[in-house]
Amino acid sequence: MILLKDWGNLFMFSDFLYERPDLTQYKDTFESATQAFSTATDYTKAKQALKKLNTLRSAMAKNMKLAYIRHSINTKDDFYNRENEFWDHHEPLVDQIHNTFYQSLLSSPFKKELLKDYPETLFLFAEDQLALLDESVIELKQKENEVVSQYTQLIASAELLFDGKKCTLSELAAYFSHPDRELRKIAQEVYVAFFSDHEAEFDQIFDQLVQLRDQQAKKLGFANYVEYGDRLMNRWSYNREQLQAFRRFIIEDVVPINQKLYQRQKERLNVTSLEYYDLPLVYPNGNPQPRGNAETLVHEAQKMYHELSPETGEFFNQMITDQLMDLLSRPGKQSGGYCEYIDEVKMPFIFANFNGTSDDVDVLTHETGHAFQSYLSRWIEEPELVFPTSDTAEIHSMSMEFLTWPWMSNFFGDESKKYQFAHLSSALQFLPYGALVDHFQEKVYSHPEWTPKERKNCWRKLEKLYCPERDYQASEALARGIYWYRQGHIFEVPFYYIDYTLAQVCALQFWQRAIVEKDPTTWTDYLAICRIGGSKTFLETVKLGNLYSPFNQAKMKNLLTVVDDYLSMITEADLR
Repeated sequence: MILLKDWGNLFMFSDFLYERPDLTQYKDTFESATQAFSTATDYTKAKQALKKLNTLRSAMAKNMKLAYIRHSINTKDDFYNRENEFWDHHEPLVDQIHNTFYQSLLSSPFKKELLKDYPETLFLFAEDQLALLDESVIELKQKENEVVSQYTQLIASAELLFDGKKCTLSELAAYFSHPDRELRKIAQEVYVAFFSDHEAEFDQIFDQLVQLRDQQAKKLGFANYVEYGDRLMNRWSYNREQLQAFRRFIIEDVVPINQKLYQRQKERLNVTSLEYYDLPLVYPNGNPQPRGNAETLVHEAQKMYHELSPETGEFFNQMITDQLMDLLSRPGKQSGGYCEYIDEVKMPFIFANFNGTSDDVDVLTHETGHAFQSYLSRWIEEPELVFPTSDTAEIHSMSMEFLTWPWMSNFFGDESKKYQFAHLSSALQFLPYGALVDHFQEKVYSHPEWTPKERKNCWRKLEKLYCPERDYQASEALARGIYWYRQGHIFEVPFYYIDYTLAQVCALQFWQRAIVEKDPTTWTDYLAICRIGGSKTFLETVKLGNLYSPFNQAKMKNLLTVVDDYLSMITEADLR
């Protein structure tokens, strides 16, 4: 029996012990193990020392992640507030301790033998870490962590009065797709008002982040934080010029298809103009909603994953048994959704904010994709490599959304086809927005001297280029360019967002193979890329999955044609 009502009491994984480490003792122990690795007289001893270093780093990572998860579950918890502050300050110090190992790894006399037994990505990661951190930027990183925490606390603090009750931002967003046009407009206005009321705070937070990040990059010899950011994201198999070309492809080839979809939506909703508050509503009578509460969704997901494969069935059972999901939105809970792999206990954790919309199914399948991948990669002993780089990781999550399509009737009943049309459309409609976020950050970090007003002007200019459907005549605040305040990645994990777009076109290839072509090898290839964790680069993983590179524009154009044709063949009569 899944007792979701008990999940809000924060006891879902209470057996996982959190301990604040003694960093002085840890440093001594770690440096002793690193010394043993560096001075090993034979390769066997070097491997033994490396195994111990993996164990030490896994135990440290477990404590850091437990502190993060439990703080995000309840940002009002005094104990984990203090632990969050502790890690804001000490995480860069731990990273610096670990850099002694990376230095020893790269200079090891047994490097040739190590490269045969360990993934090359471990060495690439070590090179990046040494380039991204030294003593000169420790204080800047500590301050950056503190300012990011200010942002997450500010977002989590939102308790907005609407419809006779207090709502979190996630709960309020459920009204964005309400069939009553006036109600969804007011809901959007209340939502936007939170950001405009705190505009000075968001500007101050982001201004600090830009300056802190720019200083770090230049202290370490980078031209700007754009260069630093790409190194931070471990872009080992492509460069920024390829990303810029990919963004241009999205503008030229994806945006026009999306405009056809928005025109259909306008006609379907029977409105004279598609306002910004109309965009989330796909169908005039309301978007498909999952049937049942959160407990029902998890039960249906459990049945689905048992039917999908033996591996997913076994995995999801353990997620339920160990109560490794926190899905319900509530006051004080951090916004958004994520999956975190808890080292040492070797299990993932899924965090979400269900609000009763189809987003609940999206986030459940998405984060389960991440969790399943890490579950299959538990064999990897290097904590850096269980989760791959984010460009690869998002293939697993976004593809899982599509690979579970045959079971959507379990969640949406006779509206499953309407859900699938909206879901596939949204995958295309996301691509320009994902590219917009990357372009915006590239501009901002190339101009760290910009004022808040200049940043907002830049956002709005790019928004018109990538998302011309956004009509803000009814919102002075959004027309001024503050939409991006709500995008936590911009504040918390800069330059992550473009990875979603790279992964999306890979996920669409899995969709094409599984749904359109009914290729029986699709699931085998998906399992193959899940099992390797971060032991291969992004493009190596794409090749292993028998996918085409996102940077192969001819193949991407063909993919777009398949998606466009599929959506075009679905008539409006089919969507009633």
